[in-house]
Order: sequence, then structure tokens, then C-alpha cells
Amino acid sequence: MAVLGATGLVGQTMISVLEQRSFPVRALVPLAASGGGRTVKFRGADIPVQQVTPDSFDMVDIALFSAGGAASLMYAPEAAARGCAVVDNSSAWRMDANVPLVVSQVNPEALTDHNGIIANPNCSTMQLVPLLKALSEAAGLERVVVATYQAVSGAGAKAVADLAQQRATLVRGGSATSTIYPHAVVSSPIPAIDVFLSDGSTKEETKMVNESRKILALPNLRISATAVRVPVERSHSEAVHVELSRPLSPDQARAAFSQITGVTVIDDPANHAYPLAAIASDNDEIYVGRVRTDASVEHGLAFWVVSDNVRKGAATNAVQIAELLVDMDLVHGAHHDA
Repeated sequence: MAVLGATGLVGQTMISVLEQRSFPVRALVPLAASGGGRTVKFRGADIPVQQVTPDSFDMVDIALFSAGGAASLMYAPEAAARGCAVVDNSSAWRMDANVPLVVSQVNPEALTDHNGIIANPNCSTMQLVPLLKALSEAAGLERVVVATYQAVSGAGAKAVADLAQQRATLVRGGSATSTIYPHAVVSSPIPAIDVFLSDGSTKEETKMVNESRKILALPNLRISATAVRVPVERSHSEAVHVELSRPLSPDQARAAFSQITGVTVIDDPANHAYPLAAIASDNDEIYVGRVRTDASVEHGLAFWVVSDNVRKGAATNAVQIAELLVDMDLVHGAHHDA
């Protein structure tokens, strides 16, 4: 089992999740752009990080990639050619027609035709599509409008440290600035994640639209997204409004949500019980609440969804895909003991 990007925030979390979920790792191969004498901790041992080369994947069954799109484009085909199944966390392969884009509890059947590379969706898409699938199956899905409130860890460990220094500057009475963003997120939510495109949307918003359609196999789904960065370390929150094909009450929606593996309904507003970023942080559940009728459209519902973007939004889903590959006997490498 290889992890490319093993020293990054998501890569380190992948290694932790592999251990926590008792994945049957015979040997862990931590990889990075440079070794540099670094180590990672796995099952009580310090394992040296190796500098990645194409030959790094010669005896690897499954590789989890979290090293960015350029590295994925360079090394994923090399790994696949050596019989290694790659689960890639970058955006490089998500919209490739020959690459399955998978959320473990939504479309595991898409794995059956993999050609060695499997794409992990964007973190903001990841927590949304299980709920959309439940609604689609229960009452048909016509239109989705989502606004995200995304934690700074979506931009990596450096962005978390950047938020901490902004807060410290404010406490000292100074004027906060950011080394990551064009504005100080500690003072103002920033309605811009990733680059702007020619139609005025951002790349993050377009990812949510295109990836949701592919995962749900609803290529014509009407969906609009606004992605916003907020001063929270971990866990993305989303306000979602949907228009359904048929009537569905809030109670029926809650029941449909509660049937999804990995989803927890927290919805008791009278007692201030609803999903919070702090509740979701450092676990693998998707939390949904504030489920209510949206009377502005026919068959409308609104709800609030929160999930840890580093775990379920990235690392854990990658490990869950790897578990499915083993369970479904879809690891094609000659090194795999089926």
C-alpha cells in the first residue's frame, strides 16, 4: 500500500485512517516529492518517506494519491501500468470519461470497470451527493442550489497556520493579513475558492456541479453552487435547497437520510441541536439537519449538512474505496493475494 503525498495534511490522515480502520496493509510505502529523511508513524513504527519515482509502484497493490494534479497526471498512469490501483484525491482525473468518480456509499458499482485509476471527488461534493442520492431515489431530483461554508483546511495545513496567525494578530490589536488568501478570512468570509472562470463562477463551484452530475448519473441535473471560505479550521458546512419531482415531507426526508450508511441526522432546533463543524471535526460521519419545507418552489426542501473535509471529504473516502476494491476483488495487480 503506497500513499503519495504522505507528509501532507490529507496524506497523514490517510495513513491514520488506514490504521484506525484496520485496513489489511502488509507493507506501507510512504511517498513524497522528496524523501529528505522524513518519517511517518504507522502501527507504532517510524517508516521512512521515499522519494517518488515510477518504479516506486512496482510492488504496490493500491496507492492513495494526495499530492496535487500535476503529480497525479505524472505518476497515476505509471502506477496503473504496473498493476497498481490508484485512488486519486486531485481533480486531475475526475471528469475523465474512462475514470470512475466514486463516493463509497453512493456509486460503488462504478468501480467494476476501473482501468487502474479511480477518482476521489472534491470534499464539498463528497458530503452532498449521498443526501442528493437519497432524495433522488425517494422523490426525484429536479434542481439543487447549494451555498458552502468551507473550512480553511481545504487549502491545506499552511492555510490552517495562516488562520492561526491572523487570529493572533487580531488579539494583539493588529490588522490581520493573509499569506494564502487575497483577504483576511478571519475578518470576512471570502466568496471565492480556487480561480474564477469566464462565466463568473469559480473552479470550486464548477467542480461541485460537474462532479455531482457524474456521481449521481444525472447529466442534466440543474445545480448551482456558491463556494465560500470561512474562518473555521475543520469541517465544511453547506446550505442546500432542492426542488423535487414529487412531494416529500421533512419527516420523510429525514427518514431517507437516516438510511444512508455514514449519515447522522441531528435535527432538534428547539434544543439547539443541529449539525456543527465542531461536532463533525475528526470523524467520518456526514451530519444533516435543519430539514424543512422550502415553500418558494414546488416540492421544495432545504437542509444543512456538515462533514469533516479532511477525513470523509478526502482521506476516509479514499480508504473506503480501497476497501471496496479489496472486497469486490478489483485489485488487478499480480502482487495481490485475492
